Amino acid sequence: MADLKLALLINAVSPGVGGVLVRGEKGTAKSTIVRALAGLLPPAPVVPGCRFSCDPADPDPACPDGPHAAGEAEERAARLVELPVGASEDRLTGSLDIERALTEGVKAFEPGLLAAAHRGVLYVDEVNLLHDHLVDLLLDAAAMGESYVEREGVSIRHAARFLLVGTMNPEEGELRPQLLDRFGLTVEVAATRDPAERAEVVRRRLRFEDDPDGFAAAFTADEADLADRIAAARRRLPGVELTDAALRQITAVCASFEVDGLRADLVTARAAIALAAWHGRDAVTADDVRTAARLALPHRRRRDPFDAPGLDRQKLDDVLDEHGEDPEPPDDQGPPDDDGPGGPDGGGGGLPDGAAEDAHVPPPAESSESSDPSGGSGRAGESEPAPADAAYKPRLFTVPGLGNGAPGRRSKARSPYGRVSGARPGARGLHLTATLRAAAPHQHARGRTGSGLVVQPEDLREAVRDGREGNLVLFVVDASGSMAARKRMRAVKGAVLSLLLDAYQRRDKVGLVTFRGKDAELALPPTSSVEAGARRLDALPTGGRTPLSAGLVRAAEVLRVERLRDPARRPLLVVVTDGRATHGPDPSAAAGLLAGVASVVVDCESGPVRLGLAAALGARLGAEVVRLDRLAADALAGVVRDARNVA
Repeated sequence: MADLKLALLINAVSPGVGGVLVRGEKGTAKSTIVRALAGLLPPAPVVPGCRFSCDPADPDPACPDGPHAAGEAEERAARLVELPVGASEDRLTGSLDIERALTEGVKAFEPGLLAAAHRGVLYVDEVNLLHDHLVDLLLDAAAMGESYVEREGVSIRHAARFLLVGTMNPEEGELRPQLLDRFGLTVEVAATRDPAERAEVVRRRLRFEDDPDGFAAAFTADEADLADRIAAARRRLPGVELTDAALRQITAVCASFEVDGLRADLVTARAAIALAAWHGRDAVTADDVRTAARLALPHRRRRDPFDAPGLDRQKLDDVLDEHGEDPEPPDDQGPPDDDGPGGPDGGGGGLPDGAAEDAHVPPPAESSESSDPSGGSGRAGESEPAPADAAYKPRLFTVPGLGNGAPGRRSKARSPYGRVSGARPGARGLHLTATLRAAAPHQHARGRTGSGLVVQPEDLREAVRDGREGNLVLFVVDASGSMAARKRMRAVKGAVLSLLLDAYQRRDKVGLVTFRGKDAELALPPTSSVEAGARRLDALPTGGRTPLSAGLVRAAEVLRVERLRDPARRPLLVVVTDGRATHGPDPSAAAGLLAGVASVVVDCESGPVRLGLAAALGARLGAEVVRLDRLAADALAGVVRDARNVA
């Protein structure tokens, strides 16, 4: 937890760093430590009575509660505003004050959470589960430092500069890259494995439950000292010097790790300056740069979503050492670009670029791509798991119709969190404008005398919202001997990995059924952790006969159980096979069990002679059939271009 505490303290000293993203497993007190930050922050001077927390020294000239008179000020404690994952758009940005509109007939603005968080902390627990429309609004406010509300006849702009802190469990899905980049620093946390430390955690928790007030009082003095140190570091911050040598180190590190854009350089510089102020130094040192880079760059370097975040520490040290002092004139040994992979001295002391990031990737296959002895023979022998080909962007497959499942990014759905597309009679999620319009023509007949509207129950209208849902994507993968040729299985695994990656980005649940030998196995029960699916796929062995019917029956059973557990989540079946069935009954009857399920058959048949068995299976399932080599989105675009050229 040391890195997490340090990252929060850096932001407390310099809010311009841009916040913290806390990634970690469940039960590691992520939320507890973040909520404790507000009590350590210095109080904020505000204009009395301003709902938007204007700074009396520099009030917002466009503040809806303004204009503010000069000289008036009061102090209030620093705020930590929590944004619930299921919050509505109105709650985040603010909206028309319904009570005053209905009772007084006036347009008045009711501020939202963005206004409350101005000059404070905006905390989002489980930020990776935040709905897309809220993410868009949050991105706009974080980028501009202002919130614009243009809705329901209200046009408001107000300042919204806040320290953004989020917590997440990576097993439940990752963040959109745009929002990820808005977090200044990121920290990975995990529960300690030291029995003594775990015992102390349990002991303190039990003490707190027995006497919360007494437990908190025992740490009051320590917290006061920490708050004083934060205030002192804030006062010291403007005087800290970022030397040319330190700036050269920062830019060299960011360039070496190939981060996108220049935000990483700015965040690293601000964090290094804050670290120097925190430690009482007047100038930034190499240690400050090293620590700042370690916190600011892991989530910004280019990586696949299944790759673990992190930095190559040896590479970081090498870059800092190389650019630590004024560069010496080059010798006659050749340009810097000729350095070997070990670093500038070519001695092999460091790791190649990206070595740490890609350390988990399986080693490349042997130069010989000969088929496994059991490939295509259908015998019961089992081959070693083949590594997967590189993932790519696959075609988008959706479930037809309009669903109402969990919010996601795959199929069209009626969603309580999507864009407003209309209104209908009802009182859930009140559509204020439509309600007022329905009530307005009847005011004279209802005897209205005052300024307020007379509203009847039949006037109430609820918003109709269009969004997208996440689906249950169930993969049924043929792992029999007919798929065991090494090149072929690598391509199949690469295809499934690509579809898993797509499901992960679209917030689907995924499951994995494999069939080989005489039976089918549920290798991965439906889960939101597609990382688990990638691990099971990587270790998938092949060999034996092809019990296609058993695989389909197992899939039907899994879908039946999931339908009982989550009836609103619609399934998408993805069958990856060459269509052969060398064991068990004819798959036609099993295919009938999946009637009505949206399906895709990925045809893995290869070679000059094609039997069309996968296409026949697709016809029985009523599925879309896609050849393995046409699964990539760019491959489909190439087919369309070729067809146009021929025409």
